[in-house]
Amino acid sequence: MKYGDKIIYMEGIIVDFDDCSVSIDFKGRLGFLKVPKRMLITDYPLEIGLEVAMNMSFVEVLSDEVNEKYLSNIQKNKDKRRNMNV
Repeated sequence: MKYGDKIIYMEGIIVDFDDCSVSIDFKGRLGFLKVPKRMLITDYPLEIGLEVAMNMSFVEVLSDEVNEKYLSNIQKNKDKRRNMNV
């Protein structure tokens, strides 16, 4: 990575969760993030409305080259969903 980390403290609210993931809406209109449940550190049972916090850095694009394997998988999944909805 080209730049050093600038750690940013962010707070948010749990707006949804299921068996696999937790959805967080960040305070201050900073966006939305859905993470695997295994990445959440908690001593409490999950509830919608719980406050969460995390340290985050900037996301950096590593290259101008598209990863064709991932692009192909994304397109296959879109096609599969489209065919299921027909």
